Amino acid sequence: MTDTTIPDLMADIGARAKAAAKTLASATPDAKTAALMGAADAVWAARAEIIAANAKDMEFGRDKGLSPAMLDRLMLDEPRIQGMVDGLRSVAAQDDPVGAVLEEWTQPTGLNIRRVRTPLGVIGVIYESRPNVTADAGALCLKAGNAVILRGGSESFHSSGAIHAALQDGLRAAGLPVDAVQLVPTRDRAAVREMLTMTDTIDVIVPRGGKGLVGLVQKEARVPVFAHLEGIVHIYIDKDADPVKARAVVLNAKTRRTGICGAAECLLVHRDAAGLGQEIVNDLMAAGVDVHAQGLTGTSQATADDWGMEFLDMKIAAKVVDNIDEAIDHIQSFGSNHTDCILTEDDSAADTFFARLDSAILMRNASTQFADGGEFGMGAEIGIATGKMHARGPVGAAQLTSFKYLVVGNGTLRA
Repeated sequence: MTDTTIPDLMADIGARAKAAAKTLASATPDAKTAALMGAADAVWAARAEIIAANAKDMEFGRDKGLSPAMLDRLMLDEPRIQGMVDGLRSVAAQDDPVGAVLEEWTQPTGLNIRRVRTPLGVIGVIYESRPNVTADAGALCLKAGNAVILRGGSESFHSSGAIHAALQDGLRAAGLPVDAVQLVPTRDRAAVREMLTMTDTIDVIVPRGGKGLVGLVQKEARVPVFAHLEGIVHIYIDKDADPVKARAVVLNAKTRRTGICGAAECLLVHRDAAGLGQEIVNDLMAAGVDVHAQGLTGTSQATADDWGMEFLDMKIAAKVVDNIDEAIDHIQSFGSNHTDCILTEDDSAADTFFARLDSAILMRNASTQFADGGEFGMGAEIGIATGKMHARGPVGAAQLTSFKYLVVGNGTLRA
């Protein structure tokens, strides 16, 4: 496909999405639920085809030189497909957000006013290697009454196509327009740039990927953006941390899956807990983690370049700090407002950490790997928004709506 055909292709996709969005805006909750349950059944029925498609993507990724962590993000097997199916069914089972009354009041004039959720319209989702985003984003947009244009990464091209076909099977079976969920059928990056300017047909763009992708979107988009920036996740070990909890939480936060945005990337240790910090660094190194340390003995000495780094790999930066104030200053200087955690038994320290930091997610005594919409009870997520406008934190179906005011009078006149 040549560059000259990309604008025509994207204009056609946009027009069809906009038409589908008009139908979805008034689709019944039962119809959307049926489409999602049908999609879940179709994904499971097509699992062999999806795994075969994924094998092509894995070969492409290896040839491209993707890191083990990135290949892990790309890989699909039956348990991960089962996870997608469970996510689809979980979203289907949620209350329909469209039409939900957020607030209601009656004015002295007699006007009754309700603020209710309404779909955004057409959402463009641009993502990289994780093919499960195809199912998650498609499901959440549909639940919120939105049409969606999905542009997956070149690495997940075949996997995303197989999953998308199953989602459209669900729509077709439920009598909803298949154009409600469309997948851009090309690896050409010109399609991404085209999406960023489609102000007539796309209402919001959600980028989900690395710093390069998100930076491009934020720089060039003329469409509003829900930014999902880097996960430069910090864990601060306070002087009153429980050693057993701390050792288990840090190991899980770093090593469970290193390629996800909730993986810990920097460990800050109160000077009075340096002994515990060294034990944790030893645990990490024993698990194969490359620890770039300052004030502790790691696999190498930390440098200035290690602070503010999203490794997405078996690497972590570690540093001894004098107190909680220095830890907070470090996070404010080098964090990405994604997820940060304090390990402490001191309520006052936790309150200070929560009050002074403004990350989208703040945790206490829990693995940062829980920074996930599914783990928050949202069924799935379209990303973790790190901005402050409209959506913030895990973006589920409710966050993919706007609102409108319904005003009812009785021949009411303004004086």
